Amino acid sequence: MKTLLMFEEFLKIGIIIKRTPENSRASFLIKESERKYKSLNQTLNRIGINDLNAHEIIEYCYDILIYLPRAKLYEDGFSSTGEGAHEAEVSYMRNLKFNENNVLFMNQLRYFRNGIKYYGKVLSREYAQEVLKFLTKIYPLLLNKLK
Repeated sequence: MKTLLMFEEFLKIGIIIKRTPENSRASFLIKESERKYKSLNQTLNRIGINDLNAHEIIEYCYDILIYLPRAKLYEDGFSSTGEGAHEAEVSYMRNLKFNENNVLFMNQLRYFRNGIKYYGKVLSREYAQEVLKFLTKIYPLLLNKLK
């Protein structure tokens, strides 16, 4: 996994584009993140986490989390595009005053989620539990940045 660039570098190379704020898109992403968070909690309460659903849990957690910095980007008049767009969205967490450990964990989650989705990477139930702990800690902080 390569080093995560600073947000300003993504802006300079054109992965982040300055544009008119898109509050309706931001609002949709916030609501979608909240909906997915509730759905995930229902699944966890009914089924829990096991070897069969660990991948889905990890992917769901990633979606729940990445929608929020993306929403803040839209609110602040930015959008991301092309290869590196998700990295740029993760990098934006630094601008939202998240500490470097949280940003790096989110970037690792992005990387591993890509591995699941595109390269057949198998991740453990233990890692999924670690991701859930991260979600529980970071999700309310991200939401707070948007309200």
